Amino acid sequence: MPDANTAETAVPGTVYLKDYQPPAWWVDAVDLKFVLDSHATEVTSTLTVRRNPEAKKQALKLDCEELVLKAISLNGQPLDESRYQLTDSCLTMEDIPDECEITSVVSVSPASNTSLMGLYQSGGNFCTQCEAEGFRKITFFPDRPDILSIYTVTILADRMKYPVLLSNGNPQQSGDAEPDNEGHARHYAVWHDPHPKPCYLFALVAGDLACLHDELTTTSGRHIGLNIYVEPHNADKCEHAMRSIINAMRWDEQIYGREYDLDVFNIVAVDDFNMGAMENKGLNIFNSKYILARPDTATDADYQNIEGVIGHEYFHNWSGNRVTCRDWFQLSLKEGFTVFRDQEFSADMSARGIKRIQDVNILRTHQFREDAGPMAHPVRPDHYAEINNFYTLTIYNKGAEVVRMIYNLLGPEIFRKGTDLYFSRHDGQAVTTDDFIRAMEDASDHDLKQFRRWYSTAGTPELTVTESHDADRQEYTLSIEQTIPDTPGQQDKAALHIPLRMGLLSGAGDAIPLTLKNADNETDTSHVLHVRQKMETFTFTRISEKPTASLLRGFSAPVKLKMERSIHELCFLMAHDNDEFNRWDAAQTLAVRLMVPQFNHDTITVEPAFIEALRHILINQELKPALVAEIFRLPAEGLLADERPSAEPDRIYRVRKAFCVAIATQLHNELIDRYNALTQPGDYAIEPDKMGQRALRNTCLGYLMSPPRDQISEEIMSICVGQFRQGNNMTDTIAALACLNNVDDPVRETSLNSFYDRWQDEALVMDKWFSIQAISELPGTLDQVKTLTRHPAFNLKNPNKVRALIGAFAGGNPQHFHAGDGSGYEFIAEQIMTLDPLNPQIAARLTSTFSRWKQYNKPRQQLMQEQLNKILKTEGLSRDVLEIASRSLNS
Repeated sequence: MPDANTAETAVPGTVYLKDYQPPAWWVDAVDLKFVLDSHATEVTSTLTVRRNPEAKKQALKLDCEELVLKAISLNGQPLDESRYQLTDSCLTMEDIPDECEITSVVSVSPASNTSLMGLYQSGGNFCTQCEAEGFRKITFFPDRPDILSIYTVTILADRMKYPVLLSNGNPQQSGDAEPDNEGHARHYAVWHDPHPKPCYLFALVAGDLACLHDELTTTSGRHIGLNIYVEPHNADKCEHAMRSIINAMRWDEQIYGREYDLDVFNIVAVDDFNMGAMENKGLNIFNSKYILARPDTATDADYQNIEGVIGHEYFHNWSGNRVTCRDWFQLSLKEGFTVFRDQEFSADMSARGIKRIQDVNILRTHQFREDAGPMAHPVRPDHYAEINNFYTLTIYNKGAEVVRMIYNLLGPEIFRKGTDLYFSRHDGQAVTTDDFIRAMEDASDHDLKQFRRWYSTAGTPELTVTESHDADRQEYTLSIEQTIPDTPGQQDKAALHIPLRMGLLSGAGDAIPLTLKNADNETDTSHVLHVRQKMETFTFTRISEKPTASLLRGFSAPVKLKMERSIHELCFLMAHDNDEFNRWDAAQTLAVRLMVPQFNHDTITVEPAFIEALRHILINQELKPALVAEIFRLPAEGLLADERPSAEPDRIYRVRKAFCVAIATQLHNELIDRYNALTQPGDYAIEPDKMGQRALRNTCLGYLMSPPRDQISEEIMSICVGQFRQGNNMTDTIAALACLNNVDDPVRETSLNSFYDRWQDEALVMDKWFSIQAISELPGTLDQVKTLTRHPAFNLKNPNKVRALIGAFAGGNPQHFHAGDGSGYEFIAEQIMTLDPLNPQIAARLTSTFSRWKQYNKPRQQLMQEQLNKILKTEGLSRDVLEIASRSLNS
């Protein structure tokens, strides 16, 4: 494979995997003391360092950013400026002993830290975010993940303002301290983490917080204190999060044999956070949206996301903390593995088949686009300019699919042996994806040499399948061609090992026992074909009639499958396939096939067989309502845009909308009947079956409300308004409001206003209010979004608000974002340039909405290029935005 940079122009300062060198110095222990102040926090750091005898002899270099140095000493002796060199980004010390202590005193300003990296304030409380390179904004340190240290932390703060003082590990001491210069009472707390960790896992929280407490006894009999800290007015929204913690801890003990290893496990929810959550050792810090839930403020999706994210961060205690990554190129070592673990946890807690469909839908709709764009990269990248740009769906979700393939190749028992070996062999170490694979090989008899290519190969593989049936020989043959599209810096890629799970259905819809030609024995009715070459053929015997193939069952590999199928075959699979994923996939494939050819048609027609297939699905009482709801969700506009070059989003929207209206019109009675039958009396319940019923009920309502206003009957309008006003849970309320939001009727405005009046003091509910308006189909949406940026409830410095309004418009409203006059592009570019000095990470994520500009028609390409050029000309542009904008433009 050619070098990954052969077809790219590297951004200055690009870091390469091939240049990795072990640290020149180890930091065995870190002693930190914080004297907290909003504008001038004093941080005293004592590092116990020793030279690495196995590395090239070098000066000690400590990273830094936005630190004001007050004092520095070596082994207790103050140093003058001649003993060190200090720049904006590095402190260098040349002539020091091979083992010594470096003590520094710095000042930082949390209140002015809008990047939300390092030490900052949220709602008046202090908190930190250090992954990936935020610790350098707290103190001088070699800020890299392969340096693992023992931390002791002392926090000194105003007792009245900040009664809660938290850090990693176990509490050691606490008590009163001397008053400050103004006579305010202060107190202190000392925390000690006995487990070596990289600096990106450091955490500190101080504030006025309420606590929900519980306890868990581990399998070995240890008692663990569990605490969730939130702002006092949110104290009644933590019960589901606490249940999720306990369920995750029990599950990890049962499935992986992993017990928690500290005396306490603390979680803190904050409103200002760049990501979803952070797995800091013993002190997880969460975006409040993944902790806070109450039936009247959170949807079913919120409840599911909370459970999944809590599981994810807790599982990191072993897959990420006890065993961490050697360098940031290995990010998927911890993230891909842990996403797989949280997906399996959520599947065990809910409906496995539905969870699988939802996970794959995210991958196909978003990660496949990433794989086909200018920012395409392998699961293990080999270069980056700004590591924050590589917290991507490729690293997380595709990485999880790679681990899932290993799990399925080895089987549950052998995979468990592999993870046991991995954890025991590398406990307390910083390792690589190769170490993970090696543990799997050593625990099994599998040679994963070819499989390793999944970690270094960018792009989504494509399998083109042809079939033939020989009635005389009673043989059925599948010919499979494997191709991998070119991606930036990678061409002519070697074949991957692709596991393709499949089955065959008879004309009656029954599963056929499978016997591969020249194989020893008949297999089950489901079989895995191992596609290892660019072209392979598999023949099954004893197949008397031409079967219908069910391929890629359970989405056994993250690939695109291409196979010529008739409308009848796809409808047949929708009706008969016993694999829930493939049943859903048949509906998706048929919808795409029917919609895409009509993008340029003046008149849109919907195949009657598709409507009839949906009708039979809708009235089938034996199917899970959640599965029916998923089948009825038409492919997203972004996915449809990827099916044809020179995409025109307005035409795609028109075709998709016409399909919605046709389904609503032709299945009107069935949709009303199913909606009414799914009405749930009594209290709201967080149960998979109940969630599935609500999902289908609201899907039915969404279709009934999809036609233009003059085609919606007063009966349907009354049903929708009634659900909005009388719903006893946020799931139903917000679903009805979303429907009303797309109707040109005075009730839209009154409903939005009444929702605001009721929920204006609930920040997370206000995020939903912003998002609904941002994705409205109605004319004038961009003007409304611009107006909302000036609304008192909107704050450009809060990532949740930016994602809810600006991000929802850019990513969730293709019709208006891609307006033909370029107004949507211009608005988003302006927001990026305004955001970048405040929060480069959030600005960079918005910039990625321009990355697929080549996918669209020429006029839109030109308009998007203009905005990318404008962004690149911005003075002082961050590396985060620079990398994405330049790679997008030069792709």
